[in-house]
Amino acid sequence: MRMPLSMAQEGECNTIRKVGGKEETRRFLEKLGFVAGGSVTVVSEIGGNIIVNVKDSRIAIGKDMANKILV
Repeated sequence: MRMPLSMAQEGECNTIRKVGGKEETRRFLEKLGFVAGGSVTVVSEIGGNIIVNVKDSRIAIGKDMANKILV
């Protein structure tokens, strides 16, 4: 079942199924390591921002960006 990254449980490792949004948004997210088939773990959510581990990096993204990443 696909769901946006913003709905994923904290601490749960998820596989990225699809990265949506405009071309420039997809390219930006791919440069950060959000690529289909990759794994991503939600670390925490602070003030509308979601902290994730992706490709051995900890990254904070906004909820609007997280909604474009399907896991």
